[in-house]
Amino acid sequence: MTRVTKPKLAVWKFASCDGCQLSLLDCEEELLEVAGALEIAYFPEASRAVVRGPYDISLVEGSITTPHDAERIHQVRRVSRFLITIGACATAGGIQALRNFKDVQEFIRAVYASPQYIETLSKSTPIRDHVFVDYELRGCPINKYQLLEVINAYLNGRKPNIAPHSVCSECKRRGIVCVMVANGTPCLGPVTHAGCGAICPSYRRGCYGCFGPKETPNPAALSKRWKQLGMKEEDLVRAYRSFNAYSEAFRRESESHERS
Repeated sequence: MTRVTKPKLAVWKFASCDGCQLSLLDCEEELLEVAGALEIAYFPEASRAVVRGPYDISLVEGSITTPHDAERIHQVRRVSRFLITIGACATAGGIQALRNFKDVQEFIRAVYASPQYIETLSKSTPIRDHVFVDYELRGCPINKYQLLEVINAYLNGRKPNIAPHSVCSECKRRGIVCVMVANGTPCLGPVTHAGCGAICPSYRRGCYGCFGPKETPNPAALSKRWKQLGMKEEDLVRAYRSFNAYSEAFRRESESHERS
C-alpha cells in the first residue's frame, strides 16, 4: 500500500508578539482540517515536536531586528518551497519599526543598564527586504479566514483570493455609517487594506490602519481632508505611525508632514 505524504507546514517567529501565530491556533475546528491536509512539521507555539525540512509552506511572523535573525531568515528561505509572511511585523516592520525614524542607540542607552550587551540592527525591516517572499498576508493580527484561504490556495496551486479593496468597502457591505462623513472623525479606512471586518468604525471609531495600506492608496488626499477637519501636522504624523508605520505609503506620508 502506497503511503500518502502530506505537504509539510512550518511556522517561524521573528520579532513579534505571537498574535498572528495565535490566529492560526484560533482556527479551532478549521485547524483540524488544516492538520488533515498538512503535516504541521514545525510550530513551536503549538508543539515541541520537530519534523526536519524541507518544508512545502513556511509561515513567517515577525520582523528582522537583529544580525542573527538577518542570517536565520535566509536559512528559512532555503528550506521553504513557499514562504508566506503573516502580519504587520513581517510585512511592514511592525510597531517596532517606529525605531526606524530615530536613533536606536539613544533608546538602548535610555532603557538598558548595560547597553554594551545589546546587539541589534538600526532598523526593524519586513521579511521581503531580506529574502524573496511568495505572498504577504497583512493584518495586526491577521484574519484567520484569510490565512486559511492562502493555505488552501497554495495547496491547490492557485492564486489566493484576497480582495484588495479598502476598509470603506467593508463598512458599506455591513451598512456602517461613515464616521468621517457623519461625525468628522479621522479614519484611515479609505487607504487601509480590508480584512478586519471594519471593527473600529462599527463602534463609531476611526480605523487605525491595522491591515496596512491598500494596493492603490492615496494618503495625501486623505490627509488634506483631515486638515480640513482641523488635524495638526504632528497629529497626522502620529496617525500614520502605528502598526504599519514603515510600509512605504504610510512612511512617505508621515515624513511629508514631519518636514512641513
